[in-house]
Amino acid sequence: MYHAIRVAAYEPDPTHGPWREEMKVLRLGEELHTELTKMHAEADKNSGRPDRLPVRRLNSLLQGMAPGVIATGRNAGTDGRLPWLYAREAVPPEVLAPVIGTWAAGMYREEDDAEGADLEERLCSDDPTEAVQLPHWETEWVDLAETSTSPGGTAEPAARLYSLLPEWVAFRLATRTFRTGGTTLHFRVESSGNGTRLVSWPPQRYERRGQTWYYSACLSITVHTVPFAPRFRVHVSTQVRRWATRLDVSPHQLGGTTVLLDAPLPWPGGPDRHHRLMVNTLGYDRRMKDLAWRHHSPAPLVPELDIVRNYPQPAALFTHPERWINGSGDVAAGIVYHPSIGPHKVGPGLMPRERADLDAWVEEGLRPMLTRIPDLTRVTRSNTPSLLPRSGAGRGPGVREAQLALQRRAALARALNGRPLEIAMFWQSPETRAALLAELPKLIGFPSGERVGPADDDTWQWRGEGIEIRVRARPAGPLADALPVSRERKRPRAVRLAEAIEGRCQLVADRAVPRPVGVGVVIAEIAGKERFATVPDSDPKHALRIGWARQGLLSQFVNLPDDTDSGLEHRTRWTWLDAFRQLGAISPPAHRVGAGIPGDLQYVALWLVRHTRKGPTRCPVRRLVAVRVRPEGGPGVIEGWDAGRAEWVPYPDLLLLLSRTAEPEAGEEADAGAPGDSSAPRGGRRPATRPGMEQLRQRETERQIRALLFQLRDRPTLLLADAGNLRQCWPGLRNGELVRDMLGFGTELAQRHTLYGDDLRVVLVRDANARGEVAEWYAHDATDKVGFTEGVWGTGETESRVFASTASTPHTVAKLPKGLMKLVPTAKGRTAPGKTAWNPGQLEITVLGCLSEKALADSGREGDLPDRPAEWATLVHQLRYHDDYPPLARPLPLHLARLAGQYVLPVAGTKKEMDT
Repeated sequence: MYHAIRVAAYEPDPTHGPWREEMKVLRLGEELHTELTKMHAEADKNSGRPDRLPVRRLNSLLQGMAPGVIATGRNAGTDGRLPWLYAREAVPPEVLAPVIGTWAAGMYREEDDAEGADLEERLCSDDPTEAVQLPHWETEWVDLAETSTSPGGTAEPAARLYSLLPEWVAFRLATRTFRTGGTTLHFRVESSGNGTRLVSWPPQRYERRGQTWYYSACLSITVHTVPFAPRFRVHVSTQVRRWATRLDVSPHQLGGTTVLLDAPLPWPGGPDRHHRLMVNTLGYDRRMKDLAWRHHSPAPLVPELDIVRNYPQPAALFTHPERWINGSGDVAAGIVYHPSIGPHKVGPGLMPRERADLDAWVEEGLRPMLTRIPDLTRVTRSNTPSLLPRSGAGRGPGVREAQLALQRRAALARALNGRPLEIAMFWQSPETRAALLAELPKLIGFPSGERVGPADDDTWQWRGEGIEIRVRARPAGPLADALPVSRERKRPRAVRLAEAIEGRCQLVADRAVPRPVGVGVVIAEIAGKERFATVPDSDPKHALRIGWARQGLLSQFVNLPDDTDSGLEHRTRWTWLDAFRQLGAISPPAHRVGAGIPGDLQYVALWLVRHTRKGPTRCPVRRLVAVRVRPEGGPGVIEGWDAGRAEWVPYPDLLLLLSRTAEPEAGEEADAGAPGDSSAPRGGRRPATRPGMEQLRQRETERQIRALLFQLRDRPTLLLADAGNLRQCWPGLRNGELVRDMLGFGTELAQRHTLYGDDLRVVLVRDANARGEVAEWYAHDATDKVGFTEGVWGTGETESRVFASTASTPHTVAKLPKGLMKLVPTAKGRTAPGKTAWNPGQLEITVLGCLSEKALADSGREGDLPDRPAEWATLVHQLRYHDDYPPLARPLPLHLARLAGQYVLPVAGTKKEMDT
């Protein structure tokens, strides 16, 4: 058993002293900003923000083509006085002027390119009457550890460090080589609005079945805060970056894929040469009806600056990606692989040994300015709840499965509460139908079903122990066909999709399932979403869910098997388990924490459903979901909050209620944190909303949460929230706003959390959240052995409030040697690159509110025994284990609240509805 885990996170070393770096800083300046803004307004008269320069492409061009540029500042396009460029050395005017001029020309149509050329001449002109003055570089000492401390004790870096520091770290590491297994890897910097990465270049090769597959090591570098931590952190995560050598899609199916361009600088001399890869997007342009560079890609402008070399055109790159990844002259380009463009024989992920080696290389390269945070140690030996015993010595075969079936039967009987369960099964393949009918009785320990009704009626029945189940199997027919979405582009996409959804709902109604006497569930077999990828919005899954919900039926889907499908039994098993979950037939684990947890404790989880116009129905919506779990049993053990009637309802009723109340919102919100938070957006633009709309949404969500807390005061309650999910609508959950044992709402000062309930505890969880917010980890020991382990981890400080939860590797994941080397395969592991390496994530647990000594004293309860935060973190960790599920990504109540969001499916008004 491992006793410590190591996380790939670094913080400014307090023993190093001040960390100040001399940099060259450039501001656009009032004159140039005014000139460019004027040109932008003339070029794009329909722009909603003519005062905001579209500098994203210019920034990418400068980062790739201007020697010495480290990073670009934020909001330089709105204010010429803000820092725009940070560089190691000043970029000469003869470099800067052509780049700006070329970019300015790109704001115009081709026939107006003379405007950009004219600007370039004026930038270089010696005539003071016509010249546009280039801004002057300034020398500035930048504190790369600049920090402020929040009232709650959380260290927050200066806003510019979120983008500047990862670039600085990346360039520092890119000057070094990584040696492993007798091979040397060189790294390039990849900078984009999504962060800074290091990519090994040129790529590694993997020969498989007469074809070469390409891949690289990839390190993502981000800056984050941790609640109550005295220093901010730099996270470095490791992955495998795979490159496409064949695209099994037609050009019009390519929505947008990342292309990294390796181009030499066209200028002599200068620092940081050959350290960058330029980020571009290749996709099908439906207006041009051809492949094109999209999303502010700088690639179309590079040939204007370098007329000597041959650069890839979109069509040539799409047709011959392998030719360009190997380079043409000293120019190369790689298409980043995505599963939507076909198969790849290199598996994703790295195993712990290789990740540990890369991590040690990073640690060495960041000394002495940054130091690794101390290893985390176990805070308890109670890693798992009171689970059923595993099969093994001394137990007969099938003992554990029989006990699990007994537990499922009890949960199902409790959820049904004497009502019959009626299941309509719509199948496409006989194999799936047979597997579903065979797996259901196995899961609940019933014998094979009894066929009832006429001989040609495919209906099956099970009865026993207070449970009655009837399954009626029918071919799916046209229900499972692709949605016929109109291609009439004059009307909004959401409206065209809504019409297709209404058509499918009508088909559902025409093939109506008899309204159940008891509880009704539909199990439907449909193709996987990848089979509908060729026609956008044609996947019928959400339309079918809406249609059956209107009939008062829950729905669960199983995918069609493919030609090599060997996991049909496994997939049908999880189909039934997910159906049981929707019925509320699920029991929370019995914890093994100790007497510090009240016996009548209830769990309440909050989850905010946020769909933008890219959501499943192309309609924006925001809906707060609350789920309550009462472990002691009873018919309402799992319930959801009905905000309209201000009462708790059974979980299945909550799902159907969410499907009926999902009205689309006016306006669209961005899915991002606030500037300065540990998950602040790294570029991009927020979709427009009406002035004050975001504040109104926040106030309404906070009002709902407060009203909900008032309803929970009758007994001890553990409130669970995912900080990454909820902080946009509850800003008081941002790291910089957190104060121990306090809750903040709106602009009011934070108050004692016990004002919302004498026995209230509040725990926040957070995962990597696609932004690397929680650092990667691996277990290790004194003998340099590395691997995985499960448990609750902390710093060992008695008053610590932040813990790490790590779960075991699911049994569904193939077991691989922890020392498997994919970047440089050994002689014994020649096929190692083809393996998929899965690494359990770390779940950060913050015990925000508990009955600490201070909280008890402030509440006038000095004589009560105070809580131990580690016990509440252990309880939350154990809630990740349920039945025979693999360990959940979040505690069970949050898992249930998040999945309830699958029924929040707003539908836009159709043309017929709008006409009436």
